[in-house]
Amino acid sequence: MAVRLQRLPSASPAIALAARAIAILMALVTAGLLLAASGAQPLKLAQQVLKSTFGSGFGLEDVGLLVTPLILTGLSVAVALRIGAWNIGAEGQFYAGAFAATGMALFVPGPTIVMLPLMFIAGALGGLIWILIPTLARAYADVSELITTLLLNFVATLMVYYVATGPWLDPGGHALGTTARLKHDIPEFIGMVHWGFPIAILVAVITAATFSFTRWGYEVRIAGSNPQAAKYAGMPFRRHLIVVMLLSGAIAGIAGMLEVAGTVHRLQGGISNNFGYLGIMVAVLARGSCIGVIAGAALMAVILNSGIILQTQGVNTSTVLAITGLILFFTAVGDELAHFRIVSSKPAEA
Repeated sequence: MAVRLQRLPSASPAIALAARAIAILMALVTAGLLLAASGAQPLKLAQQVLKSTFGSGFGLEDVGLLVTPLILTGLSVAVALRIGAWNIGAEGQFYAGAFAATGMALFVPGPTIVMLPLMFIAGALGGLIWILIPTLARAYADVSELITTLLLNFVATLMVYYVATGPWLDPGGHALGTTARLKHDIPEFIGMVHWGFPIAILVAVITAATFSFTRWGYEVRIAGSNPQAAKYAGMPFRRHLIVVMLLSGAIAGIAGMLEVAGTVHRLQGGISNNFGYLGIMVAVLARGSCIGVIAGAALMAVILNSGIILQTQGVNTSTVLAITGLILFFTAVGDELAHFRIVSSKPAEA
């Protein structure tokens, strides 16, 4: 009897979840072995990470502050994947959203109850405008959005750095290399965690429901899985592509607005902390699911917070990045292996 591996087109949710859990566990074990080889004590470090993250309200609040932008940047990437596009520019759209929201707060007078919604809209429009050129280039000239969205990340980063250290520099000199503190803050939700946290979850839920329960969402899913079939069926593929990519950019811009108005309260270079790039990892961990990004963002937030704790214990930044990369690598391998089954077949009779 011959035994062979057969790849199935899809994996059952239970097997996929088990493969994901095993992959993450193997990544952590591998990271522990590497830490031990470098002379560290992985079990002691793990105990310190768990205690500092889950054993105190301060640690949980830190995770809550990290998970908010990660949900939205991960959702931004996951939304684009629905139409078969890769938005690598969530980082730039994040900066554009923060830039637009800050401009609204600094130069438009008004009460906080009015300005916060206007800043929210400005942030969304900032991200939308930043992805507009890559969207039109993909829709009408078939230019890869991978390149255009990626390159615009650097433009947005430099733009924010320029205004924060130049035209918009804090005139009072209270902070170096940043704008003045914004007058309008997002209220706190629990502890230091602001209302951006439930807003991010709500945006993810509404987006998931839209894709799952509306005709538009159904057509987008069909167009993303088989563009030719969608065109043959009369679905407006180009229009769906434009709308989905603009929505993707708007969501990343909202993440920038919530970060500048809820957490940092000033526009400055490096405000993103690579949330846009980490959003790609969140979307991969979520397997493109708009609801799954909540769990993926929570895992990534715990990893990031753990990295901060590890650095206080003498572990360098490169090691923390390596651990993050290991988790993504093992997860990708686990997702692929979940599609394979062992099948047996009888040899053909002579």
